[in-house]
Amino acid sequence: MQYDVHIIGGGLAGSEAAWQLARRGLRVRLSEMRGTGERSPAHQTDALAELVCSNSFRSDDDEKNAVGLLHHEMRQCGSLVMAAAAKAQVPAGSALAVDRDVFSAEVEAALAAQPTLEIVRERIDRLPDAGLTIIATGPLTAEALAGSIGTATGADSLAFFDAIAPIVYRDSIDMDVCWMASRWDKGETKDYINCPMTKEQYLAFHAGLIAGEKTEFKEWEANTPYFQACMPIEVMAERGVETLRFGPMKPVGLDDPRTASEQFPNGRWPYAVVQLRQDNKLGTIWNMVGFQTKLKHAEQVRLFRTIPGLENAEFARLGGLHRNTFLNSPVLLDRQLRLKTAPHVRFAGQITGCEGYVESAAVGLMTGLMTAAEIAGHDWQAPPRTTAMGALLAHITGDAEAESYQPMNVNFGLFPPPPPEVKKKQRKEAYTARAKVDLDLWLPSLVG
Repeated sequence: MQYDVHIIGGGLAGSEAAWQLARRGLRVRLSEMRGTGERSPAHQTDALAELVCSNSFRSDDDEKNAVGLLHHEMRQCGSLVMAAAAKAQVPAGSALAVDRDVFSAEVEAALAAQPTLEIVRERIDRLPDAGLTIIATGPLTAEALAGSIGTATGADSLAFFDAIAPIVYRDSIDMDVCWMASRWDKGETKDYINCPMTKEQYLAFHAGLIAGEKTEFKEWEANTPYFQACMPIEVMAERGVETLRFGPMKPVGLDDPRTASEQFPNGRWPYAVVQLRQDNKLGTIWNMVGFQTKLKHAEQVRLFRTIPGLENAEFARLGGLHRNTFLNSPVLLDRQLRLKTAPHVRFAGQITGCEGYVESAAVGLMTGLMTAAEIAGHDWQAPPRTTAMGALLAHITGDAEAESYQPMNVNFGLFPPPPPEVKKKQRKEAYTARAKVDLDLWLPSLVG
């Protein structure tokens, strides 16, 4: 099939870009390496839009939360990723979490049904010399293509480590020890399994994290920094004995139903809590929230079974570690995510330096819209910087400091500040209200 656009990479960004183009009747070739017998170190399947880390798209609150606002904006733009997430949703309190297998299947089925879209299982080793191209190969771009990108950019890509959290079978969790609750019991559901710890248990666990045998780095991984939002739990533990109690093991707002018992005589909350969140629609597997790790597998099993309620835990997946790469986008890309030295090539997703499933898909969505406008001969109008998409795009393409550019989740710190008369307690609502108004004014500018 002759095609208008070649998309390389079938993750969330590539899938979303392909959808935005194909639904406008444009001919798209979507190349995905998985399915040829090759996979990245982090992928487990050949499915398009596979979720390799958490199954959560984070908060779905579009009134007070930047990522929830991004959800809203993507839905307004006809996002495939958000539509698939709605069909694959599992309970997670105010967060949007999905059954990862159902989610990937929904994305792939929707793309396969597009008559102008061809999905090809092939490895692309170099940047095309001509033709509109979107590179959405993510943070684990294959070595040959990464080398070609490096040659074209004239600069080395930055890199960081990203760690994966373990997943536990639900029927192996001791619910006589654990209990169901959401923090402060917000909402009507109790969506998390909570494993309580006494001070003695916590201190022993902390010591085990510090002493546990870790994955050894290869020579080419030396001096690669961690991304702060996906820090391995043992690295957090090294920052101080109390760090985890103010992070992923925070007990605040989680009332143990056995508070009055002899085990917890001194307060309403345990000393520390390990939370697990449902990972599939059936509720058969649950992931350990914030427990991404580089501990060796045998060490994970030994140590995590010291957690109360997980003494007999069976693991559907243990934690892992992979190296991520991304461009110094403020230097290398223009305001339409085009490579300055080869403007027929756009980049989308995590390789641009955004962080997170939703952010990656949102950049893929915008890249698809930019390309559709270019083919139609229309001037692309970027979403206003007061919107979540506009703020994220502005950060990637110029607002960030190039010398210290690092992966970034969407957050209100990327937005222009609200008027000075807005009180601090009202700022989040002000950000989202302004963004929704400005998004509605921008939407008619889209092609198709």
